[in-house]
Amino acid sequence: MDDPLTCWLCDRPIETRLQWHHPVPKSKKGKATVPVHPICHKAIHANFSNAELARYGEDRPRLMEEAKLSKFVRWVQTKPPDFQAPYR
Repeated sequence: MDDPLTCWLCDRPIETRLQWHHPVPKSKKGKATVPVHPICHKAIHANFSNAELARYGEDRPRLMEEAKLSKFVRWVQTKPPDFQAPYR
């Protein structure tokens, strides 16, 4: 049996809601992708510009230094795998 996918950002299991995130944006020549929940994907892009992601988007610990993102991750980690809500 295959291991279930886990979200690159929040480390929760992914059940049915899945998106693929380019840690380095395609517009900045990024090719690699990582699995994320849609809500986590929105949180990344709400907190970082493509230029910032091009510089350090592959460095998850560096992204987590952003207070708003780390607060979001602590909150969302308490939710079920397919939890979805608007992200502002």
